[in-house]
Formats: sequence, structure tokens, C-alpha cells
Amino acid sequence: MGDSKAPPAAAWLTLSVAVLAVSSAGIVLQEMSEVPPLLRASWRMQGTALVLLPGFLYQLLRSSDFEINRNDAGLILASSLFLAAHFGSWVWSLDNTSLVHSLLFVNTHPLVVVAIMPFLGEVVRRGHITGVVLGFAGATLSLFDLGDGGQVSLAGDLAAFAGAVTVVGYILVGRHLRSDRGMPIFIYAFPVTMAAGIWLSFATVLFEGSSFSSIGPSDSLTGWSDPIWIAWVAYLSLGPGLCGHTGVNTVLRWISPIVVSIALLMEPVLGAIIGWLWTDEVVIGLPTVLGGLMMMTGAIMVTLQETRQNSSESVS
Repeated sequence: MGDSKAPPAAAWLTLSVAVLAVSSAGIVLQEMSEVPPLLRASWRMQGTALVLLPGFLYQLLRSSDFEINRNDAGLILASSLFLAAHFGSWVWSLDNTSLVHSLLFVNTHPLVVVAIMPFLGEVVRRGHITGVVLGFAGATLSLFDLGDGGQVSLAGDLAAFAGAVTVVGYILVGRHLRSDRGMPIFIYAFPVTMAAGIWLSFATVLFEGSSFSSIGPSDSLTGWSDPIWIAWVAYLSLGPGLCGHTGVNTVLRWISPIVVSIALLMEPVLGAIIGWLWTDEVVIGLPTVLGGLMMMTGAIMVTLQETRQNSSESVS
């Protein structure tokens, strides 16, 4: 961990695949708009949980010395609620605003972290404030595209931002359990993902009328297993789910978190390109281009400030 050896080529390849995989999720979920958004999100979690299950069972047998206490279980439950709220609100936003706006606003989570830093007892520095001001100024500018072609809406943008807020809770809990407690990756990821799928299943039954007994697969809690949808959900589970998020966690062994974080902030750009190649219908107005650049720059500034701050604290 502490050596200065360059990361292996396989690590860079894994990171590249992971970022591309994560960036492709938005257009795939948007193309599944025939399925209600909360049900779509629950399918994503169900499929990903199945993919994570073998790794969970393997680590459970190999990590017999690691015990989950009551506090761990409570945090896993809280993390699953944050994850369910993140995916539910973000997928809903994909149906109610443009793909680019959804990806931009859901990736403002570095700016959200700054807002809660005082409550965590952490110091907010000039770099944080500059990044936040620039980021939210960009968000405001991008709202001048509201109503453009009927694609961008304030409700959809707010839902995507809610996805950014809730994913911060998921990230903070995960950081504690993975780094501080040393919880193995699959022992953490599987129960969180499975529980998130259960919460989203309850939500879609309550708000969208889905059920096990639905005649059509597009309204069924397990409709993802139908031949119409199984390939879509399999890609979301294996691509953005396993190759994306698990790939990111894997390369952190060789590549610094700052490089990984900034690479992931490219998701709106890559997602827009993938969406354009897929449908040739992605519309991006000038306010979104300028505001999006400001939002991404602000998020990168906050991420860089965090790294400098952590480095200076570790040196002292």
C-alpha cells in the first residue's frame, strides 16, 4: 500500500471498464421506461444481489473470524435504506428530466458532503466553499434549460439531487464498515443490496401497484425474469453492478481514491455520449453545457481539497 510502484496496466483497464459500465446504466434504465421507475430500481437491486451472492457465500466461509455485531447490523440496515432511496429517486428522475441533467445532479454528492461536514466535526476550508459555490452556481445555470423540448423538469432534477443526497449516507456508512470495521466487500455489499431490493419492492407495491400476481411482467415484482427483460437486468447487474461498482472497489488497492473519484465524476459526459450513440436523441442546451462544466469542476475541486486535507492530517 505504501510503495511507489506504478499501478499495473490491469488496474487501469479495470477502472476504465468500471467507469464505462457505470456510465451506461442511465440510458439502459431510461430505455426501460415501460416499467415503473421504483419497480425498475428494485429489479436492478434484485439482479445485483443474485450476482453478489456467490461472493458473499465464499467470503462467509472464508471469513469465519469476522463477526457482525448488533451495531454493524443496524448500519447495514441504514445503508440499505440509503441505497434504496438513492436508486429509487434517481431512476424516477430518468423518466422526468433529461439523461444529462439526471447524471449531472446525481453526481453532485461531493458538494453534498461539504454541507454535512460541520455536523461530522470536520473543518470546511476555502477549497470546499469555492467548489460548492461554483457547483451550485452551475446547477442554477443549468436550470435555464427547464422546459427545453419537454425534456428537462425541476421535479426530475430535484429527484436526481435527492439521489445524490442519499448516496452520501450510503458512502459514509460503507466507508465506516469497510475501512474502520474491516468488513469484507461481499459480506457488506450483498445484504445491503438485497435489503435495498426489498425496500424498493415494498415501495413499488405501495406507490405503483406492482405485485407478484401481475399478469404482465412489466408490473410484476419478479418480472425481470421474463424473457422480455432478463437480458436488460442481467446487463445492469453484471455491467454497472458487478464490473462497475465492484471494479471500483477492487482498483482502490492500486489506484489512489482521488484518481478513482475524479474518474467517476466523468459519468455525466460519458453517459451523454453513450446515450447519443444509443438513441441519437440526446439534446443538450448551452445552459446545461456551461452549468454542467461548472458543476463537475466544483465537484473535482471539493474532491481535491479533501485529498489535500487528508494528506496534511496524515503527515502531521
